[in-house]
Amino acid sequence: MRLPVITGFGGINAAGRLSFHHGYKRMVIDAMSAAEQDSTFRCLAGLMGVERPGDPASRAYMRENTLIRRIDVFDPARVFIQSAARLKSAVDGKPLVFVLSKRHLPGSIPPGWHLDSIDDNTVRVSIDETDALFPDYRVSRVSSAGMLPKGFNPGELYQSRNHPRGLQLAVYGASDALRSTGIPIERLKQVVPPDQVGVYSASAMGQLDNEGYGGMFQNPMCGKRPSSKNVPLGLCEMPGDFINAYVLGSAGGTGGMIGACATWLYNIRHGIEEIKSGRKRLIVVGSSEAPVVPEVIEGYRTMGALAEDEQLMALDNSDVPDYRRACRPFSSNSGFTVSEAAVYTVIMDDELALELGARILGAVGGVYVNADGYKKSIPGPGIGNYLTVGKSMAMARAMLGEKGLRERTQMYAHGTGTPQNRVTESHVINEMAKAFGVERWPVCAVKAYIGHSLGPAGGDQLAAAMGTWEHGWMPGITTVDHIADDVHASNLQLPLKHMYIEPHEQDGAFINSKGFGGNNATGFFISPRVTEKMLTRRWGEKHMLDWRKRNETVAAVAADYDGRADGGEFPPIYQLGDAVVRTDDLSISSAEIRIPGFGKTVDLNVANPYEDMSGDKH
Repeated sequence: MRLPVITGFGGINAAGRLSFHHGYKRMVIDAMSAAEQDSTFRCLAGLMGVERPGDPASRAYMRENTLIRRIDVFDPARVFIQSAARLKSAVDGKPLVFVLSKRHLPGSIPPGWHLDSIDDNTVRVSIDETDALFPDYRVSRVSSAGMLPKGFNPGELYQSRNHPRGLQLAVYGASDALRSTGIPIERLKQVVPPDQVGVYSASAMGQLDNEGYGGMFQNPMCGKRPSSKNVPLGLCEMPGDFINAYVLGSAGGTGGMIGACATWLYNIRHGIEEIKSGRKRLIVVGSSEAPVVPEVIEGYRTMGALAEDEQLMALDNSDVPDYRRACRPFSSNSGFTVSEAAVYTVIMDDELALELGARILGAVGGVYVNADGYKKSIPGPGIGNYLTVGKSMAMARAMLGEKGLRERTQMYAHGTGTPQNRVTESHVINEMAKAFGVERWPVCAVKAYIGHSLGPAGGDQLAAAMGTWEHGWMPGITTVDHIADDVHASNLQLPLKHMYIEPHEQDGAFINSKGFGGNNATGFFISPRVTEKMLTRRWGEKHMLDWRKRNETVAAVAADYDGRADGGEFPPIYQLGDAVVRTDDLSISSAEIRIPGFGKTVDLNVANPYEDMSGDKH
């Protein structure tokens, strides 16, 4: 069976650019060396348009305008609404009279309206009473969110043409992940057959801002028309479609798996099964979501799911909400915090990774998905997460051994910051730790820093795990000062400060996701050190030596991208209308299809997988 090897990783969230661990380092920046802090602030400065990243005032600005903070993508103190009213005639019995352009008359004249033409273009309207909508504003009861670093607008980096923000993030995130490999797309297309590439990406909720579904639903209510783009660009699988059509130029497998807050892991699972089976050799997998819009926030708030300003003030006995500490996993808390992100991984089978000299960033041991069975309510907890965590731990035990599982793994929890999650998820992971003999399992909850990005949330967690593999510091739950009494933690470590774990003592990490409707997923990911050991056992020392020689060039190209991207020199990959293959450009026979731009053909010599069941051939 082929091993799915992570050879590229990137994207963007509230902590910054994810490739080369910059976003991770922003979360643990106070534990980083001076050199690492410099590189992180330099990266943030490039994103945020800050000219002097070494200046103390600039660094204070970058700290304040990253991670969870007061909403700045819209004004939470002035959210547009329309207030319904009933207009009646004056008390003296005279009708209410107003003048209206004839082109503004309703197509269906309301009952009780009396019209008198003034001229060809204008009409006088007399009414006794009628319903009306008045433009109005309200103050949002939720004012905190995890937003991209202030000043960074992905739509300004390419010809975004009014793309929804979630698709802008997908273009940026996938570009970052692909360039982080150090291997040009053109090189990949020469080596991998077109049909052995796959892109698996989706958003959990679709694109809900005005350029997507938001405009489709809102415009008719605001006197506007939906655009021709609202419906197609709002689709949940559109992040993957954009990557195929404008970033990678793929003619291979595609599809978006949707599983609420487990969407990112659902897509990883789909992709690695294709790799392990041999159907695909290269996949780009991830999710993109931009839900920091007033309607989404209000929708989750009315569910009682979000941390409201008043609740935050009550927790702190304060007159001012502490926006930075809005998300408080496994402590006294009131709800989760919405955020935006795009997180993408480039995964190859082990043979291809070694052949290309690819960067070895880790591997995927397995991803498991289970539903909850019968439930009392759709958002309520269930049994499925016990199964996903149990199966992923069993796989880790089989691959790492008892000692490896018990002493050299960490759990990156869903950790939403809701009262229900702190009880239910802690019980799941604590009980499974007991069952497998894990006495003090380190648990990380990165939503404390960057909030809940919904679909990409699992990718946010893996970004922290990969950074910990490299630098050793596991982010602590620094937004809390205690663990709540109802949290199950007899076999867990829930550090309130950054926790150092020697990189050579980390064999793997678990990424846990719990989604609405019983969409549970847990992934087991293998550290780079263990991945290289596995590859050495399979391929031998000589093969690995050859890989290291090829990797020198690849790593240098990747490092060059990282350095130049800090200065904003690399806009996202976006090829609109470039290298389009027309149908008459194909070379077609019964044995193969050749596509211009690809070094290998699509092989049509397919064996019959049901040979023993097939009858006579005619």
